[in-house]
Amino acid sequence: MTTRTTLVCLPFAGAGASFFRPWQRVAGDRLTILPMQLPGRERRIDQDPYTDAGTAADGLLADLRAAFADDPRLPRRIALFGHSLGAVLAYELAHRLAGDPGGLALVHLFVSGSPQPAEQRSRRATGLPDDAFLARVNEFAGYTHEALDDPEMRELILPTLRADVRMHESYTPSTDRALPAPLTAVRGSHDELVSGEEAAAWEKVAGAGFRSVELPGGHMYLTESASALLDVVAAGVGDGFGDGFGDGFGDAEEGEPCA
Repeated sequence: MTTRTTLVCLPFAGAGASFFRPWQRVAGDRLTILPMQLPGRERRIDQDPYTDAGTAADGLLADLRAAFADDPRLPRRIALFGHSLGAVLAYELAHRLAGDPGGLALVHLFVSGSPQPAEQRSRRATGLPDDAFLARVNEFAGYTHEALDDPEMRELILPTLRADVRMHESYTPSTDRALPAPLTAVRGSHDELVSGEEAAAWEKVAGAGFRSVELPGGHMYLTESASALLDVVAAGVGDGFGDGFGDGFGDAEEGEPCA
């Protein structure tokens, strides 16, 4: 029997956990999808958003442990996925889990649409006036959320989006140690924000195996290619590339499948 894996999903700037919820239907019985919710959006709209990636990763670790404590059916063999901002948050969370697994078995890190942690893009959006800020963010992403066309929704969303962008653009890695976990970097084949060379540079921080994968699309390829992306994830956690890593990080037990 194949050991089931929980895929913990970290959002890109401005996004919430709801973006990932349809993925469970796509993943079927191959993966259990666990989206993480950052403050300042959706059910946590009344909480101040993070502006520092290290603080965010600490909070995410606490939230992750709480999620597993609340639902013992969740498979404790986990992989992390993050896109853009979510990629650096997933990377920071992975290092924290490697140092203190707490009964969870981290088997793989999937980073998407991001250069390796020590690299920063030269053009920035932080500090720009609202219209210029949104234009720059849209330019970066090649994607515009329709909610930003509504003045009331824009006023609600903009503070959190600004906080997310600030957190991303001010990010510096918390460690220069190689991650002791298999790592896969994914990008859209026509991504104009992150080049193939920049995505492949994640190998510099991979200490237990590395792959670089391209899928059709631009920077936000995952909005239309969830099925192909989840195929990559399922293969990565199930073909031996990630097997055995978690055995060194606590005594995680296999959980029952959970939709």
